[in-house]
Amino acid sequence: MDFGLVLQTDPPASAVVDLMRRAEHNGFRYGWTFDSAVLWQEPFVIYSRILEHTEHLVVGPMVTNPSTRTWEVTASTFATLNEMYGNRTVCGIGRGDSAMRVAGRSPNTLATLGEAIDAIRDLAEGREAAVGGQPIKIPWVKDGRLPVWMGAYGPKALALAGQKADGFILQLADPFLTEWMIKAVRQAAVEAGRDPDSLTICVAAPAYVTADESAEALAHAREQCRWFGGMVGNHVADLVAKYGEHSGMVPDELTAYIKDRHGYDYSHHGRAANPSTDFVPDEIVDRFCLLGPAETHIEKLKHLRDLGVDQFAVYDMHDAKEATIDAYGSTVIPALA
Repeated sequence: MDFGLVLQTDPPASAVVDLMRRAEHNGFRYGWTFDSAVLWQEPFVIYSRILEHTEHLVVGPMVTNPSTRTWEVTASTFATLNEMYGNRTVCGIGRGDSAMRVAGRSPNTLATLGEAIDAIRDLAEGREAAVGGQPIKIPWVKDGRLPVWMGAYGPKALALAGQKADGFILQLADPFLTEWMIKAVRQAAVEAGRDPDSLTICVAAPAYVTADESAEALAHAREQCRWFGGMVGNHVADLVAKYGEHSGMVPDELTAYIKDRHGYDYSHHGRAANPSTDFVPDEIVDRFCLLGPAETHIEKLKHLRDLGVDQFAVYDMHDAKEATIDAYGSTVIPALA
């Protein structure tokens, strides 16, 4: 199992670079960041610095979207980083949540996302692609490689990931839902004539390593990670609006917890003490995240690995960033790598 670190690009950018260097030193192979131009600093600028100051780390957004940059700009940016540092990027992409909504726009349609996945990959790898009906090719790309991994929750998005993406990003660590969604993605790949085992499966969720299993330690960890249930809830609310409650299209184990959700303030997006996440119960925090002593993390990660998860990406937005990276490096990663 590979491991990734996920950060927001809060200033100073040097702190993001330092944490990514620390992660590589501790055995992490991927460095991911949020991508929302209004809320945080521009990640692609920071990727260049991360790549310069690491040796093997692969970097990319978790996740970008098809609209905040034009497809040829996104592809050229990845291709430039790859030319400079040797094909060490991955494109995580989705419909767009905070990046689009904070700017007053709706998330992209799945049709647009599917076209963008093909075009961005083709352009970044030196092939011709149609952008806005215009065939274009980036002439200087030589031996470029850009895996495109798609984030998804709902049945149509899961199908699209199986049909087109090189990898599937699931932003929660609940084993039941992980198994359900991996099956859906792989079935879609089979129906599209693809090898289902060729898709990389990445689960991403907050991890908080405690010294023990005391009630006080676990309560603190939950409060530091409760924001994640609110972030996932944005996507779940879209699914409920589209398919309805108890539709059978999406498991109730994913949708039931948002019944008391009342709006969302993106100014606190992805941060501990987010006031928009008071509707998230402890059960969801425990199911969606990894909390407790290192041995508890190892046990859950082994279960996820057995379900077909290739990478676990640690959302490291809480008050123990360095300690979590170090605990994973000393204990968790050696047990799973």
